[in-house]
Amino acid sequence: MKTMPREFFTALLLTFAMAEPAIAQTWPTKPLRLVVAFAPGGPADIAARLTGQKLTELLGQQVLVENRAGAGGNIGAAAVAKAAPDGYTALLTTSAFAVNVSLFPNPGYDAEREFIPTALIASQPNMIFVNASSPAKNIAEFLHLAKSAKLAYASPGIGTTPHLTAENLFRVLAKLDVTPVHFRGAGPMVAAVMSGEPVVGAGAISGPLAQIKAGKLRALAISSSQRIAALPEVPTLAEAGFPSLQDYTWIAVFFPAGTAPAIVLKLNESINTAIQSADLRERLAALAFDPLGGSPQQVADYVRAEIDKWGKVVRDTGAKPD
Repeated sequence: MKTMPREFFTALLLTFAMAEPAIAQTWPTKPLRLVVAFAPGGPADIAARLTGQKLTELLGQQVLVENRAGAGGNIGAAAVAKAAPDGYTALLTTSAFAVNVSLFPNPGYDAEREFIPTALIASQPNMIFVNASSPAKNIAEFLHLAKSAKLAYASPGIGTTPHLTAENLFRVLAKLDVTPVHFRGAGPMVAAVMSGEPVVGAGAISGPLAQIKAGKLRALAISSSQRIAALPEVPTLAEAGFPSLQDYTWIAVFFPAGTAPAIVLKLNESINTAIQSADLRERLAALAFDPLGGSPQQVADYVRAEIDKWGKVVRDTGAKPD
């Protein structure tokens, strides 16, 4: 069998090295599919549609949002993990991505091997809120009332950070007998609390925000280090006596492993440009989102730290993928 000369392989490597920048210059040449791992109406869906509109302008191709909800974000993530790494399918999900590494023995994908952390869009605190008919006006009153009965609360999904914030507050710190009722996203969860079944919910702020401002729901406390401009009258959990509860729901974009680094970088830069634009920042701020951004390496480091953080919370709360 004839052996190829070393010069041939050197030339081949140079060809590949030169081809990648060219890929980034032409990409995208068709619409980009953004798979949202949660139902419409929640923070992931809201951020996807707002950012997607801006990306359509910046990239010159339509960004198509596709909701693939279920299993705390795992169904959407598993679908993208199996997608071709051609730069035309990306996952938009929440901090549940970091939680599920520890919560699920087999989520259907390997979060650290099958994805490339690409961009951080924004974050916002979690919130404990109740149906407006509840007599509780603050978290202390609610916890006092809850001691006399078995508590059920609504979460936007197994493994979401609101689920873990509620488990930490109700089960670990307040020592209550609690049952989480999981929904396929913030939209269905908010609708359930509005109907009073159950009367209390835990979610990222943007989900229930409109109904809180309409007086149909009541915010009891938020999980940030300080109060937020969108709801300045709502105290933090730290103010209520729970300083360890400083939790956030973040929104990030991931490409399937194997996607060309130049494409990853181009989408990262495009999302950073989008979230720095005045009009998108204004719309995000109105919904209590704090824009994030950063390089792909910074995104990867952040996600790695969040996996470690939420792994400890899963262990401490004993949360299960029920």
